[in-house]
Amino acid sequence: MVFILGCKDTTDDNINTMIPSGEIPDEVEAVQLIFPFENSLCTEGTNVTPTTSTVLFEWTTNNNAQSYTLTVENLSTSTVSEFQTEDFIFPVTINRADAFRWSVSYVYQNEIYLSEIWNFYNEGEAIQTYAPFQAEIVSPMMAETIATTNSVNLQWNGSDVDDDIVGYDVYFGSTNPPDLNTSDTSTNNLTVSVIPGTIYYWKVETKDAEGNTSETDVYQFEVQN
Repeated sequence: MVFILGCKDTTDDNINTMIPSGEIPDEVEAVQLIFPFENSLCTEGTNVTPTTSTVLFEWTTNNNAQSYTLTVENLSTSTVSEFQTEDFIFPVTINRADAFRWSVSYVYQNEIYLSEIWNFYNEGEAIQTYAPFQAEIVSPMMAETIATTNSVNLQWNGSDVDDDIVGYDVYFGSTNPPDLNTSDTSTNNLTVSVIPGTIYYWKVETKDAEGNTSETDVYQFEVQN
């Protein structure tokens, strides 16, 4: 008689890494988000009240994960909610007509595996237009240190469910909050002059054809001497 037993990694007694007997372990990697879709208008929630609806968040499974942490941030109110679950579909009741950011993570052998971070709007009652999402900062990232140079190229990505972005205002300078540097640029990058040995701050405001706006947090970076 042959017995097939699961094995437990005992490097950390607080983390159960048991893989069911006979099951081939998945590659240890971040899960893939499925729904709500990236940069989309979510219309599939179940309305609870005129101002809230329940949305089913879904992602791929990974059998190295004993549980998942679903993080949902309301970009309109800056409220962050976290949910622990062993499932790969989880219902969350959220505000209608607000923008959200979400991600999923799990812990395996003391390492945190974080998914991509997706944005979406939750459909509102009789809403005809939506503000653009906050621009995604590409470079320089928060607290990045840059080798000595006299210029830096600021880069970002913009998105809008109505696809009607008309321009960006870029705030940049050595004081926080930074002053307006360039207004109504239609590109996704801007080269600015810098002085070595200085810390700089910057943010991007996105504007659409209906006059709606959104802005990023203030990012900072340092140029080395």
